[in-house]
Amino acid sequence: MARMTLDELRALRESKRQDLARRDVEGKNIQIIVGMGTCGIAAGAKQTFDAIAESLQKHGLEDKVVIRQTGCMGLCYVEPTVEVVAPDMPTVIYGKMTHDMAESLVVKHLVEHSLLDNHILDRPAADIVKK
Repeated sequence: MARMTLDELRALRESKRQDLARRDVEGKNIQIIVGMGTCGIAAGAKQTFDAIAESLQKHGLEDKVVIRQTGCMGLCYVEPTVEVVAPDMPTVIYGKMTHDMAESLVVKHLVEHSLLDNHILDRPAADIVKK
């Protein structure tokens, strides 16, 4: 392994610090959970996860949203799956959320506070959602 310069070590430290900050839940009230079981990874969940993280940063939401990964959600036929938990909105599981859909997810659900109807797999019934 090649030796790293002091500047390279500092850059690596800053990169890892940013990765850890993204996982910090302190003060964040919105969660995005990406299904990263083997079925999800095979369907492109890692690329989806990365694209969502980039979109959150682009829209200045990384300090309000925690993005996590979980194992298989049991919906292998519509992977990659993404669950979004946000205040004043129903908890929703979206399916077929490829990396191309990440920007739409962030803009529609988190910025505009509307749902991506074409990708919804599961949400609470209307009669139990608090108004």
